[in-house]
Amino acid sequence: MRTAEITRNTNETQIRVAINLDGTGRQQIDTGVPFLDHMLDQIARHGLIDLDIKAVGDLHIDDHHTVEDVGITLGQAIAQAVGNKAGLRRYGHAYVPLDEALSRVVIDFSGRPGLEFHVPFTRARIGTFDVDLTREFFQGLVNHAGITMHIDNLRGINAHHQCETVFKACGRALRMAVEFDSRSEGVIPSTKGVL
Repeated sequence: MRTAEITRNTNETQIRVAINLDGTGRQQIDTGVPFLDHMLDQIARHGLIDLDIKAVGDLHIDDHHTVEDVGITLGQAIAQAVGNKAGLRRYGHAYVPLDEALSRVVIDFSGRPGLEFHVPFTRARIGTFDVDLTREFFQGLVNHAGITMHIDNLRGINAHHQCETVFKACGRALRMAVEFDSRSEGVIPSTKGVL
């Protein structure tokens, strides 16, 4: 089983993430940011990744530190769980629609963090959630998971649908990228000798 448990404690947040990449989508998530909980649930369900996340943060200020630090800690857990990446498919991609919205996420477990984030949200808030924090979450995740991720919302009018399709596509792309390729068993994927 490819599992990891990471604890991150800062002046602003205390976060614990446990992950099982070979799970069934079971999740127990409590970040104190309800919309983020809903989005993380999408990653678990669509990625068939078991997630247990508990975060306590300085929400009396705003959601920024909590959302970003959850992304960082989840990225660290993913990196630990994949280990040396031997036998991984390495690449994953998904298109996910939700009514009028359509998003694409493409992932490379390259060892070189990079985020291309192109989501023209149609409003600044989804309930009380600041949509700018979506990018902050994914930036923290890719930086600490060591992955390259391209996120594109191709169309959408409803900001909730735009965001949800991004997180669902992320889960499905992760699921594909971390699957084992029987023809590459034991092979560590690389580009020019560098992961």
